[in-house]
Amino acid sequence: MRVALATAVRTLPRGAGLAYEPKFDGHRLVIVRSASDVALQARSGRIVTSAFPDLAAAALRLPAGTVLDGEVVVWHAGRTDFALVQRRAAATAARAAVLAQSLPASYAAFDVLELAGLDVRARPYERRRALLVDLLLPLGPPLQPVPMTTDPELAATWYETLPASGIEGLVVKRLDQAYPAGRRGWQKLRHTDVRDAAVVGYTGTPRRPLALVLVLPVGDETPLVSSPLTAALRREVAEAAAARGATEQPATGAAAETATATETETATVTAIGLGEVPYRALDPPLTAEVRHTSARHPPPEVLRLRTDL
Repeated sequence: MRVALATAVRTLPRGAGLAYEPKFDGHRLVIVRSASDVALQARSGRIVTSAFPDLAAAALRLPAGTVLDGEVVVWHAGRTDFALVQRRAAATAARAAVLAQSLPASYAAFDVLELAGLDVRARPYERRRALLVDLLLPLGPPLQPVPMTTDPELAATWYETLPASGIEGLVVKRLDQAYPAGRRGWQKLRHTDVRDAAVVGYTGTPRRPLALVLVLPVGDETPLVSSPLTAALRREVAEAAAARGATEQPATGAAAETATATETETATVTAIGLGEVPYRALDPPLTAEVRHTSARHPPPEVLRLRTDL
């Protein structure tokens, strides 16, 4: 099931026929309720049902032939906590059952794609929203429709006040819009200049990655090297690298300026200035959220890996 995507914007879109939803800070998740079972699909298409047994059990209350799109979140101390969602997503099946009790997940549904076996993606968002609310309100938590408004002033208030609850920003959709599967048909307004970047490799060693080699979605395919990683991110990258395998590749050009590597690699960078610096490639790439200002100075800051993709 290919999910709809969103294009980042810097100001709040306004105008007739727009709907605004809070953007929850969690993992994208598609719920597929078949005639006999439930499957939970990550954005990448990977099945992650075993990681969220509590949501799978709740989804059994849905009518057969239902497909929902939404975000799985974990609430802690009155706000959503992305690190706890990551912990849930990475758990083994045995550990997941324990975490479901101590860190229960909630599902913030923002679209219905199929209902009673009928594909409703071609229907306008306004109609799909009504179907979603009618479906989920009688069931209650942990499956809930996200809030929605067509009032841009209320949306602006949400944007200013909801970050305290862990809300990242807003998603904006057209009321007359079909579900844009696999396309960037929605808009998202975040509170910071944060974007997703493809992680094509890393500098350092498999046990101690030091920086990530990134490709940003800005129309320039030149790899960039991030600022040095935190200890927590180094551990995550090392685990991901072990799962994917790594091969030596050269990062060229201005990427060498900001590379942090082993002693041999640092010597190579010093000798050739803006020349090549070795890195270990990741295939398939990971995805990371990065804070980025200008094209290369300062280097992008890696905020977290998106292991839900």
